[in-house]
Amino acid sequence: MENDPTFGLKDALTRAPVKHRSALIDPEKVGGLMRAIAGFDGQPTTRLALQLLAMTALRPGELRMAEWSEIDLDKAIWTVPAHRAKMRRPHMVPLSPEALGKLRELQELTGWGQLLFPSIRSSKRCMSENTLNAALRRMGYSGEDMTAHGFRATFSSLANESGLWIADAIERALAHVEGNEMRKAYARGTHWDERVRIAAWWTGYLQQLADSAGLHLTPYDSRYSVDVQKAAKRLAEHK
Repeated sequence: MENDPTFGLKDALTRAPVKHRSALIDPEKVGGLMRAIAGFDGQPTTRLALQLLAMTALRPGELRMAEWSEIDLDKAIWTVPAHRAKMRRPHMVPLSPEALGKLRELQELTGWGQLLFPSIRSSKRCMSENTLNAALRRMGYSGEDMTAHGFRATFSSLANESGLWIADAIERALAHVEGNEMRKAYARGTHWDERVRIAAWWTGYLQQLADSAGLHLTPYDSRYSVDVQKAAKRLAEHK
């Protein structure tokens, strides 16, 4: 073609503004949140949804709409199909022993159906995102404090600040797509082994924060480094 036929449409289609969701990134406050979720006295499926959201860093919609056919408990992998993934490509999530434990607990409640998190009104529909946010409000967290989508920012912030993991592996764990075309062409690996270790570290770290009760534990705390190694070893053995 000799010219661009879309020239007249320049600036006609505007990009939607980026919406930043509220999230807790202070380790001590994250620990308090995990304790609050563990003690949530509402629907057990809502509690498990929040716990798994924190452990997997999945998008709320990917988690709420999940089907049991996507979960491989033996291989410890959760596969989000392309048609439900935001980037329209399959996203595989390594599952730590702690996450597997939550899924087995959930299986006893909803394993008879197709959906992991069916609505209490209809087993054919999944729970709404408002259910998760309403649970956070019930626990005392306002919309300015934390949202269901905010668990991804919590994971990203603390994982990056830990200095333990390469940034590309963290981005892959979040199912982000590389924006630089040249870089994308060479970034063909999925950093799977690194992500398996991150999954073990993250769920262990969340538990450490929940148990710390104000000890100001940080991702690089020397008291925690041994637990990171043990958690990674457990997940590698399971795999």
